[in-house]
Amino acid sequence: MQIFQHTLTRTVSCTGIGLHSGRKVNLSLRPADPDTGVLFKRSDLPGAPLIPADVHHVVDTRFSTTIGVDGVVISTVEHLLSALAGLGVDNAIVEVDAPELPIMDGSAAPFVFLLKNAGLTSQARPRQLYRVQREVSLSEDGKTVSVSPGEGLSVDFTIDFTHPAIRTQRLGFKLDDKSYAREISRARTFGFLSDMRRLHQANLALGGSLDNAVVLDSHRVLNDDGLRFPDEFVRHKVLDFLGDLALVGRPIQGRFVASKSGHDLNNKLFKKLLADPSAWQLVTPSQEEPTPATAGQARPASGRVGQVSAA
Repeated sequence: MQIFQHTLTRTVSCTGIGLHSGRKVNLSLRPADPDTGVLFKRSDLPGAPLIPADVHHVVDTRFSTTIGVDGVVISTVEHLLSALAGLGVDNAIVEVDAPELPIMDGSAAPFVFLLKNAGLTSQARPRQLYRVQREVSLSEDGKTVSVSPGEGLSVDFTIDFTHPAIRTQRLGFKLDDKSYAREISRARTFGFLSDMRRLHQANLALGGSLDNAVVLDSHRVLNDDGLRFPDEFVRHKVLDFLGDLALVGRPIQGRFVASKSGHDLNNKLFKKLLADPSAWQLVTPSQEEPTPATAGQARPASGRVGQVSAA
């Protein structure tokens, strides 16, 4: 665990398509001062209002995680937040000119690519984290999620679908310096063709396509390039979970176990955890500070990743 907070070395930008609007979205990731956290900035609105990435600002979890303040919202934040948390970025300004982030290829890999090109800088301010002290759990409609004390951050996630291409999948994942980019970031969001048709009729998911999601009909995967992992579906659920968890605002040491959980139940568990001070302790890591990541020549995942530039 890093002792010091980290931010971006320089600003990076990309262009992509909004999942729900189907329109072009411009996104810039900017460095931020220590203790800023992650702030979303709506550059398309008067005064460029800011929305903190905070679990208490979650306003919708039906199709993705949406955060908002005073009626100003940003949706589909979980993939970018997942990448930021997975690479250990504590402070950043996320500037976007639309009410949603670009979906890119449906995974977090394009955001990992951007962050590695920006490079990460260690800041002269200690990092603080939540160390889980006792178990906290929730269960609703056959879905469960819990957190208990553990070394580092680990997630044990199970999904169960009747679809023959998915069935039951389980993944145990422990976050470290390299595991996120290698094992989680490339897993794409997925959906069913029948659902996509209904969403399109409701003017939702207008930007959804085979370029930014794994799409299934009643019995198979429709994407020509198939799956990136045999268990890509559960890996994406872990990706989403880590993005939702980033809204807690600090890293967490604990063991999470989830079965069939989604954005709504995730958010409820995190709020329940934070509301009980006896369930966690705020600590500063004491391990030796690792070498900060530097800008690299990361290779983006296959599929459309939008137009990427660094400034």
